[in-house]
Amino acid sequence: MATCFRLRGCLTLHLPTAPAIRGLRPRADCLVATTRPSPGPAPIRRYARGTEGLSSALLRTDGFVGGRWLSAASTFPVYDPASGAELGLVADCGVSEARAAVRAAYEAFCTWKGVSAKERSSFLRKWYDLMIQNKDDLAKIITAESGKPLKEAQGEILYSANFLEWFSEEARRVYGDVIYTPAKERRALVLKQPVGVAAVITPWNFPSAMITRKVGAALAAGCTVVVKPAEDTPFSALALAQLANQAGIPPGSTATGKVLLHHAANSVKRVSMELGGHAPFIVFDSANVDQAVAGAMVSKFRNSGQTCVCSNRFLVQRGIHDSFVKKFAEAIKTNLCVGNGFEERTTQGPLINEKAVEKVEKHVIDAISKGATVVTGGKRHQVGKNFFEPTLLSNVTQDMLCSREETFGPLAPVIKFDTEEEAVAIANAANVGLAGYFYSQDLAQIWRVAEQLEVGMVGVNEGLISSVECPFGGVKQSGLGREGSKYGIDEYLELKYVCFGGL
Repeated sequence: MATCFRLRGCLTLHLPTAPAIRGLRPRADCLVATTRPSPGPAPIRRYARGTEGLSSALLRTDGFVGGRWLSAASTFPVYDPASGAELGLVADCGVSEARAAVRAAYEAFCTWKGVSAKERSSFLRKWYDLMIQNKDDLAKIITAESGKPLKEAQGEILYSANFLEWFSEEARRVYGDVIYTPAKERRALVLKQPVGVAAVITPWNFPSAMITRKVGAALAAGCTVVVKPAEDTPFSALALAQLANQAGIPPGSTATGKVLLHHAANSVKRVSMELGGHAPFIVFDSANVDQAVAGAMVSKFRNSGQTCVCSNRFLVQRGIHDSFVKKFAEAIKTNLCVGNGFEERTTQGPLINEKAVEKVEKHVIDAISKGATVVTGGKRHQVGKNFFEPTLLSNVTQDMLCSREETFGPLAPVIKFDTEEEAVAIANAANVGLAGYFYSQDLAQIWRVAEQLEVGMVGVNEGLISSVECPFGGVKQSGLGREGSKYGIDEYLELKYVCFGGL
């Protein structure tokens, strides 16, 4: 595996010792937000934690190419989004480093593709074991560079490691076929072979899981990898490279969306992309309101609303609307605690940077200007510049920005609807379709809506749907291909037909 940043920083994973890149994988104190006036300004605690408490053995700053840690001519800073403290300077790799990473990965591929499935399985299992042994240190790195609450970061590490465990098992289940043809003297074989070097480009919001979900599948298939992690969160990728190297695995490097698809198409590259969504969360009159509110909380506010499967539009049927909004607001005020991710009580950390805060703020201001009502929250949080209050809006209409764009923050806009057909039409109006959720106790309605929603993943009476065993991916402009599950490894395999005659 090789690693490259911003190309900026570069990581290549190679086997004990890949020309064209065949596969591309895109992208305090507890202060509870309320609308009640405060009797006086609450004290704001400042955190300048920096790298304090982070594992020096895992906190790497150089690129990793061809099994070696390499510096670059320039560096770029990485910051803690909660405190603004600089965590370190990371190698700023460029074109030459990227080419070196691809060459190293291709050379490794020539060996790795010949390694038996059982051996590849063993390497991945070693990497998994090392992640579990270092899970606490890896979680702290995630919290430091992304601001994610530590409990969520710990959950991400287990989720990440489980992909390595899963694909260590799937490596031994890549089967071909024997096809009997009409000609008696012939047999047809279908072989599955690795595509080659995979370029993996990952986002910042799950800096560990987005790597293992892709790299685990690629390595299991017999590919080598160049990983280009997000420049906001490179330390998690480099820590994984360190552990992968210890496990005896190959080097990598980490880019984004439609531009990649264009460049890949120019040279007929295999492409798999997860490009985000605009998830609807529908609550029908027959729903259990308490269950729907619990699902809304986990679906909306995990990682402060910064996940690609977060609910972005809440569509609530008229008969249950007022009850849902009231209970949802109470749950937000009671259960969400804004603060630094290292604080035990924190459930809502900072947004990744001020630009992200500005987008949430823009969506709230636009909605209010067009008639929306702030039920709770609605403004920046006093904890720091990258924090925003968990916000619930009612009287939201389809012409508002929050109804048309993915907010990627702690904003829950509620749209009232009358009929099932109306809700499905609103949900399907988006040009993306990653995930969708709905709550209903009507079995006939459940089948109808599950089939009609234009998304790749549906949560029925459930707000958390991601699992290593299940296929992750969307439709429309939410991407191509699937990750995780038994289908995830197919993205890294080519089918070869062999006609065996003269029998």
